[in-house]
Amino acid sequence: MISTALLTLLALMALAIPVAAALGVLGLMLGQFFAFLPVSRAAGEIAWTSSNEFLLVSLPLFILLGELLLRSGLAERMYGALAKWLSWLPGGLMHSNIAACALFAATSGSSVATAATVGTVALPQARRFGYNERLFLGTLAAGGTLGILIPPSINMIVYAVLTNTSVPKLYLAGIVPGTLLALSFMVIVLVACLLRPSWGGNQRLVSSLRDCIASLVHLVPPLGVFLVVVGSIYAGIATATEAASLGVMMGLALAAWTHTLSLAMLRDALLGTMKSTGMIMLIVVAAYFLNFVMSSIGLTTKLTDAIQNLGLGKWHMLFAVVVFYVVLGCFMETLSMMITTVPVIAPVMQALGFDMVWFGIVVIVLVETALITPPVGLNLFVVHNLRRSGSLNDVIIGALPFVAALFTLLALLAFFPGLALWLPQLFS
Repeated sequence: MISTALLTLLALMALAIPVAAALGVLGLMLGQFFAFLPVSRAAGEIAWTSSNEFLLVSLPLFILLGELLLRSGLAERMYGALAKWLSWLPGGLMHSNIAACALFAATSGSSVATAATVGTVALPQARRFGYNERLFLGTLAAGGTLGILIPPSINMIVYAVLTNTSVPKLYLAGIVPGTLLALSFMVIVLVACLLRPSWGGNQRLVSSLRDCIASLVHLVPPLGVFLVVVGSIYAGIATATEAASLGVMMGLALAAWTHTLSLAMLRDALLGTMKSTGMIMLIVVAAYFLNFVMSSIGLTTKLTDAIQNLGLGKWHMLFAVVVFYVVLGCFMETLSMMITTVPVIAPVMQALGFDMVWFGIVVIVLVETALITPPVGLNLFVVHNLRRSGSLNDVIIGALPFVAALFTLLALLAFFPGLALWLPQLFS
């Protein structure tokens, strides 16, 4: 039954059926063939209860915050400031791509939004300065993944809901690994451009020290948003949802300060937010319905028992989970992958003695890997669509070196759990 369900899901997705629809159809099929009662009658109740979680209210708020920062022009100014400071390095603006993704990740909470925002600003520079286009595209796709590891993170909120884990602890746990990952991406660019100097562009953006110092003012807004959102959570002033609303208020204030706030701008930002939120929540509802059906017909219990009966040790099980997510991530959208698998796998890992905050960071890194591995890596498609020309293979090839950095981070987390747990333990 387990293999049949998985093969059916993959077949539905191979037919280009939207992820939410594929999850819902699979739930209905399993209920029709294996349930003793018509489980489809519970769909309405599941849709309500899965959408009525207070913590999930933060999702559209974080998406709206990202939309406001993008449409107010703050992201473009932030990129320009980072370019002035980092373009002297071998690799030039590719370091700015990664740094801008890391900084924007500290405000948006979404990998796709991070890749799209920075990519929109950065891509025109690739051909202008003669960069190796594949590596340049790879920095944008890989840099975008930082959006769900550096807090605030939408995927961390989903994980917290699924496992009843503390959001503030997850946010603290993501800071050190997120910083290390951004630095490792920059090291990859540095080494590649030292070995192949032509990849780093045929000219450099030259800025005086005075211009560099003057540009620092454009880094203050995103850092300010980060301090308001994350700082209010750790100070005990606000919950994650309340902190997201504070971020939106600050985004509106910054848009007004830059004279970009208008009814047209608000309409576009709200429309973009509704589209993204609708897509995410439809996946959430469909995945919750599928989990309900799987539990009702005993499939979840059988799957859990099958995992436990493998007789694997603690670290062998971790390796098996990593392989499972890497393979599944090649074929399944990341959010639906989390919602359908974490409720089954997390209890097993907890029983083996793994810390749930630490395991949450491992899952997020694995999800990041799925974002840049073909054929369903969302960030690959986002960057390719922004490019509007050439082959998707260029983005895939450019992102491959950064997959190695993600696996290296996974190994470091396994050998040195304190990378993720040091800050949560320090502030607990």
